[in-house]
Amino acid sequence: QVQLVESGGGLVQAGGSLRLSCAASGRTFVSHAMGWFRHAPGKEREFVAAISWSGGTTRCADSVKGRFTISRDNAKNMVYLQMNSLKPEDTAVYYCAARTRDSVSTRAYEYDDWGQGTQVTVSS
Repeated sequence: QVQLVESGGGLVQAGGSLRLSCAASGRTFVSHAMGWFRHAPGKEREFVAAISWSGGTTRCADSVKGRFTISRDNAKNMVYLQMNSLKPEDTAVYYCAARTRDSVSTRAYEYDDWGQGTQVTVSS
């Protein structure tokens, strides 16, 4: 099992930026695709972004494309989500997830390990 710990959430005004971090430990991180998902009150959990082991393949949800960027540093076992031009509708708990396959996926059920989440609140 991979342990995942998110950090970097907080309160920010609309138009602002935040950088979320996800620290991985435990079972080897090698060849794991990684993803970020979010869950807002009253809504279904939503895919945000994903990245392959090498970082050569990334995918972002249409709702965040051009504003959010996913990246990773395998030497540090870290995954990041840079969020710019934040909107109130980006308010949610953001979760980091690991997949034991090096294949980017937008489906939450295809991820094996999850962090506890970090709250992001964007005020208007």
